[in-house]
Amino acid sequence: MTKTIPPPVHGYDALGALMSLMTGDEKHGPAATSTLDALWVLYDRVLRVSPGTAGSPGRDRFLLSKGHGPMAYYAVLAARGFFAEELLTGFGSYDSPLGHHPDRLLVPGAEIGSGSLGHGLPLAVGSVLGLRAQGLDDPRVWVLTGDAELDEGSNHEAIAYAGPAGLEQLHTVVIDNASATYTRPGGMAARFEAAGWSVRAVDGRDHEALYAAFTAPHPGRPHAVIARVAPAR
Repeated sequence: MTKTIPPPVHGYDALGALMSLMTGDEKHGPAATSTLDALWVLYDRVLRVSPGTAGSPGRDRFLLSKGHGPMAYYAVLAARGFFAEELLTGFGSYDSPLGHHPDRLLVPGAEIGSGSLGHGLPLAVGSVLGLRAQGLDDPRVWVLTGDAELDEGSNHEAIAYAGPAGLEQLHTVVIDNASATYTRPGGMAARFEAAGWSVRAVDGRDHEALYAAFTAPHPGRPHAVIARVAPAR
């Protein structure tokens, strides 16, 4: 599949303003802002999907497992033109499609409904297996998780299965803000490495480092990027 990503409606510098349009008491602001840079680099430079190809069988799939903090996700989708920025002002309201957890039936560009910890990575494994069953070897599946999600048994099973199965199309970005039990240095990376994954650990605010990690070759293995950010407050 040829990478055909149109110019963004807005650039990275506009994301703060777009996020400021979303207000309310349940914003989960720290959970959102910790993901902002990783999301932007993915959508701006890596993912082969656009508003025009969101229904194409050959598109890359992005799954937001860290769905309880979707503000940055919504801002990036609006910046990329998946929906009008005017929708952001209704965030979380009764009649808005932009809920406190994203709904794949309501949010243009969203692949899954998410928010419950531990769902995204197993769904990503299933997505890769489904693509393989259809003979679609080119689309890549990306899933963004939080570090605390790795405490969930469903994720342990997905990690343990994907490495030996050689799911090369599978990629995960773990936002490490020191909120999990794997807080010892290198703990999360070691968990993936032990299961046969390719792993890179980088500064989660450094766009060039993120891009290099996202695009690192990993033949025959799934790929995990540990994106370190300041602890949530």
